[in-house]
Amino acid sequence: MLDEGVLFLYEFNFILVGLLPKVFFKKGGRFNALWWVTAAPLLVCPVFLLGTHFGYGLIPGLTEALAPWNVLLALLAVPFSAGSIALMAFTLGSHRIPISLWHQRNDAPASIVTWGAYRRIRHPFYASFLLVLFGSLIFVPHPVTLVCFVTSFVILNLTAAKEEQRLFQSKFGSEYAAYMSRTGRFLPRRAR
Repeated sequence: MLDEGVLFLYEFNFILVGLLPKVFFKKGGRFNALWWVTAAPLLVCPVFLLGTHFGYGLIPGLTEALAPWNVLLALLAVPFSAGSIALMAFTLGSHRIPISLWHQRNDAPASIVTWGAYRRIRHPFYASFLLVLFGSLIFVPHPVTLVCFVTSFVILNLTAAKEEQRLFQSKFGSEYAAYMSRTGRFLPRRAR
């Protein structure tokens, strides 16, 4: 049985992630196949965490071996979820206009955002998704949470690279190239 307070925090975090497309992003986008592939780990992971809490998906031997560590794992996991929620909120506050739904081919950039959460990293929403998935892996070290994190990391890297290429080829290309040189994709770039 998982720590219920930490489980609640994680479920709340995943609910916030799930609300982003309907509440914040601009209308007109479609939930295309690539969007669903990207969203899949963020849908599977909270369902798995709940199932684990109620005894489903447990691996005999692994569950017993981790039992003495459950409190420590829960404590270590809290900052990742809290950080994810804080980064999402900071990112939402960084936008003056709604942004496009991910993976929309016909969406030309109207501007680039380089302030707020974007001052140090280029994809703070994606970074917040990775934080909650990595924290889930710490909270419940299991092959399912590992697959969710790794899959999401690969997909979000590919998606970010595609978005960056589109911005680099837009009318903001030189401005975006300078921005890329001073910021990291998901983590702040080290000062030189």
